[in-house]
Amino acid sequence: AAQAQAGVDAASAGIAQATAGIAQLKAAQQTIDDNQAQLTSGKLALHQAADKLPAAEKKLYQGQRILAAATNFRTVSKDNSIAQANVVFKLPTDSVDVATKKAVGSYLTAHVPAGVGVELSKDLTQSMEGILGVGEIVGLLVAAVVLFLMLGTFIAAGLPVLAAILGVGIGATITMTLASVIDMGSTTPTLGVMLGLAVGIDYSLFILNRHRRQLKAGMELRESIALANGTSGNAVFFAGLTVIIALVALNLTGIGFLGLMGDFAALSIFIGVLMAVTFTPAIISRLGMRVLSRKERKALAALGDSAVSVHTDAPAASTDAVAGKKPSYFAAKRPWLAILGATAVLVIAAIPLASMRLGLPDGSSEPLDSTQYKAYTLATKAFGAGSNGMIVAVASLEKPVTGYQQLKTEADLATEIAAVKGVSAVVPASVSKDKTKILFTVLPKSGPANVHTETLVRDLRALSPKLAAKYGTLPGEKGLGITGLVASNIDVSAKLSSALPLYMGTVLVLSLIVLILVFRSILVPLIASVGFLLSVAATMGVVVAVYQFGFLGNIFDVHDPAPVLSFLPTMLIGILFGLAMDYQLFLVSGMREAYIHGLNARDAVIAGARSGSTVVVAAASIMVFVFGGFAFSHLTQVRPIGLGLAVGVLADAFLVRMILIPALMTLLGKSAWWIPKWLDKILPDVDVEGAKLERTHHIH
Repeated sequence: AAQAQAGVDAASAGIAQATAGIAQLKAAQQTIDDNQAQLTSGKLALHQAADKLPAAEKKLYQGQRILAAATNFRTVSKDNSIAQANVVFKLPTDSVDVATKKAVGSYLTAHVPAGVGVELSKDLTQSMEGILGVGEIVGLLVAAVVLFLMLGTFIAAGLPVLAAILGVGIGATITMTLASVIDMGSTTPTLGVMLGLAVGIDYSLFILNRHRRQLKAGMELRESIALANGTSGNAVFFAGLTVIIALVALNLTGIGFLGLMGDFAALSIFIGVLMAVTFTPAIISRLGMRVLSRKERKALAALGDSAVSVHTDAPAASTDAVAGKKPSYFAAKRPWLAILGATAVLVIAAIPLASMRLGLPDGSSEPLDSTQYKAYTLATKAFGAGSNGMIVAVASLEKPVTGYQQLKTEADLATEIAAVKGVSAVVPASVSKDKTKILFTVLPKSGPANVHTETLVRDLRALSPKLAAKYGTLPGEKGLGITGLVASNIDVSAKLSSALPLYMGTVLVLSLIVLILVFRSILVPLIASVGFLLSVAATMGVVVAVYQFGFLGNIFDVHDPAPVLSFLPTMLIGILFGLAMDYQLFLVSGMREAYIHGLNARDAVIAGARSGSTVVVAAASIMVFVFGGFAFSHLTQVRPIGLGLAVGVLADAFLVRMILIPALMTLLGKSAWWIPKWLDKILPDVDVEGAKLERTHHIH
């Protein structure tokens, strides 16, 4: 029994072991089944992954193409010492007001970590503050000295300056007030101040000088004021009108900001004219005889009644001819020498004009110690010159693209754009919501004002037909649009260049019409217009030599020569036309009056030149110093305008009007005043200087 029990126990234990073995076997089988399922799933996933691998490889390839196109694009320098960040506004950059840009710059400067410096680009530092700088004030002071040397009394010298400053104050106040509702650059109010000061001083001086001459000849005070305003004041009004017309005509260019500059500059001229013909006579009447120096008043008192009934309708120089003396004037005495000398100087000065390039200044033109220049040079050092003027390219597709096709299209277009000569890097920046437009940032190898960048913009636009044929972009120029500040500046320069001949032709036709009306002559207007062309060419030649070639760069702070300000030639033509007509009027009208009063043609030229030369020399000198002060302005765009106007006045007044024109008129003789009889009959009698009033007026 015991053995049987032991057998039973052994059998039970065996059964238990067998049962456990069976359980283990089942568990092992389950594990095998699970592993088999995982293996099957893994095989399936592997097969699926293998199926996706070609597509992934394709995406990787397209990504590598995009990366290759963008290889040279960096926002942090290789040595990690310089970083560049772009501020993106909700509005277009040129629509963002100056206050917002200034606030962004102030915020960035104040919130950088310790040990980090921030330099701001030119786009963030536009400001209308500080219209007048040290250079402008020095120019104004020198003009005041010239007035004192001419007039001999502080009271008389201060009157034109006071009238000009008040006029400029009114004009600047109106301009700055309207600036809150009209988008305008810092150059616009500064140009108004520049012209307002120079023209305001000169126009007031013309009336004051005439009044002083009449007082010294013995005319009664109030009678003299009335006659001065009726003659010189009338001429001032006409002269100002010609400048205003020339400035408003800048709207013919179709460039909005240039037309705006012309309009506000014309406003300053208009106010200057009003101040000259209203404020100046009013103050003169209050000053009485104090507009003359003590010496002049004593001389006048000594004359007593001897000045009675002295006629004033003939220029002073004519008395020499009447007395039998041979009047002299260099240009009339040696006309050929005068013509050759003046023409040679003007032509030599104009030579650089043949190489002129137009553009807008970038950060490299700013003062060396300015944040704009430092930002420009730091970006150039770390990321290349092109980082200061990236180009925006927009590809427009005929059909929307998504997924892999979008990636491939971006890679295709980026590769094509990167292959264009002059491109350093291309980065796809964004895709429109409708998937039909792709935005690219193009990094040029050259700076924004470089001639190679201009070529690059043209080459990128020429790429559009190829992209349309290969990648389905829209045909024509719509396929690849090139924009951004750099491209816009290039476009504006090109548009101004194309509009320049039309504007020049308009100005010349206007000058011929005006001069024929005033002088009732054919040849006088022709030689006056030729002289104007010579003075403009010489002026632009000097500007090109200084700002594009860097000649005398140390004097004018031109450390990085660049293209000439794109709107400068058009603006100079308009302004210098008006000023040239002023000088032509004040000199040649005296010649015409002398000729009409019986002097022979040569003596009439001398008489008119001698009688008008003093005031023209003073007026032109004042303009040269005032404009010259702006050549050292703290505003980069104002400097070439100031230098151009200073050189233009210098060339036109002293070389053309006072040397070339008298010399040519001397050689022409009586033929200078020839006009067809039929034309003379139909022309209105434009008495610009109030000659009829003067002829009927005697000094008592």
